[in-house]
Amino acid sequence: MQQVTLNNCNKPMPAIGMGSTFLSSRPGADPSETMKSALLEAIKSGYRHFDTAFIYQSEKPLGEAIVEALHLGLIKSRDELFITTKLWCTFAQRDQIVGACKLSLRALQLEYVDMYLIHHPLSVSETIQKLPIPKEIIHPLDIKGVWEGMEECKNLGLTKGIGVSNFSCKKLEELLSIAKIPPAVNQVEMNPIWQQKELREFCNAKGIHIIAFSPLGAYNTTWGHNRVMECDVLTQIAKSKGKTIAQIALRWIYEQGVSLVVKSLNKERMKENLQIFDWSLSQRDLEKISELPQHKGFTMASLFGPHDFVLQLDAEI
Repeated sequence: MQQVTLNNCNKPMPAIGMGSTFLSSRPGADPSETMKSALLEAIKSGYRHFDTAFIYQSEKPLGEAIVEALHLGLIKSRDELFITTKLWCTFAQRDQIVGACKLSLRALQLEYVDMYLIHHPLSVSETIQKLPIPKEIIHPLDIKGVWEGMEECKNLGLTKGIGVSNFSCKKLEELLSIAKIPPAVNQVEMNPIWQQKELREFCNAKGIHIIAFSPLGAYNTTWGHNRVMECDVLTQIAKSKGKTIAQIALRWIYEQGVSLVVKSLNKERMKENLQIFDWSLSQRDLEKISELPQHKGFTMASLFGPHDFVLQLDAEI
């Protein structure tokens, strides 16, 4: 597995991670057990980077999967794994961040995570009970105070690295102006249909590594789309190379110098998603992909409601 060196983390990060967004299980099955089994299968398949978050409700099954993987001898030590989790918006206050990180560590049964991210560039002052979220409980993020809390997590050894998710160039500029420790990564939606060229250029210039979520467009989800998996250009390239459409999309992301997190319950697709390192796209392939019409899949308004502040964040990223 190819690895990436990050600016504030002394441990290299595998270029492909398994995202552990909470998945619905088969009828009659326990969703937690379904997730745990999928994560164990991912470890067997060779994944060593796992991405989770407090809000996904998947930290506990990931922690259980790690314990079982150690027991079965699938890995020799926890240090073989790179674990990322995220600070949820209801804890995005200076005095709550260390406690929130420790809460995630307890669920994961770990002494530290390898990367801790601010999940969204906003805060919510109450526990979310329903969607859409009421406007009055959504607030701009206190970037200075929250980042000080993130830096404290790193200084205490609760995480090896710190970063952000869903941050625009504007929000990153604001963060970099006050940060003692610059963010190592920015995890954002990116795929051939949403290429993030401006953000990639900005992050490259600032030494911030991008991790792509929804690298296949989050197809077959409530907010995703099939534009990647049904793209004629990607289909043609896949046929010419004897690869899957997913492999073409993932390889394209990797060739942009970007890491990615994928998710699948299917054993064969798990393995296929790792098989992107021993071949490359041609210059003509890259040119065709660069010309694809662009369409953003995830919007914060879909989660937090179409409030003015939220819509402005969507417009920036």
